[in-house]
Amino acid sequence: MGLRDRRQDRREERREERRGGSGTTYRMREKLFSIGDDYWIEDEQGQRVFKVNGKALRVRETLVIEDPSGQELLKIQERMLSIRDTMTIESAGGETVATVKKAMISPLRERFKVDVAGGEGLDVQGNIVDHEYEIERDGHKIAEVSKKWFRIADTYGVEVAAGEDPALVLAIAVVVDSMSHDVG
Repeated sequence: MGLRDRRQDRREERREERRGGSGTTYRMREKLFSIGDDYWIEDEQGQRVFKVNGKALRVRETLVIEDPSGQELLKIQERMLSIRDTMTIESAGGETVATVKKAMISPLRERFKVDVAGGEGLDVQGNIVDHEYEIERDGHKIAEVSKKWFRIADTYGVEVAAGEDPALVLAIAVVVDSMSHDVG
């Protein structure tokens, strides 16, 4: 067990050096989101910081991001009767915070557009299916998603830049994962 711990420590040190100490990395599972499923998102220390609650008995796909105490932060819902694949992220009060749309034309790489209410839009692009992509605002990376950071099967990391809303960025990653893998 000691060798495994040292390897993990070295991996974390290299990751910290790469990032320059800014932002936080969260651990998520892929292809997990089906109605009725619950799932914890952990931070770098393994602390449970957000819960994804798959609400059962709903007509539309609905996922809720909660804090550790169970308070609803954001709600993700499939948009019905939309031309493109679209999902909305709503606040606990029901206001639309962001709308995520799959790009219609995407040569070689997959792309999503995120319209943020009252803010600048975001672009999501890269190898979405393999969980190797970036979320950008006006050409500047605000988050990176990578499977390479973890050796655990079906796990990927989301590094959120300092000053960004981690719940919103993680909700966007949940939406992109859900829309890319047609889970439900």
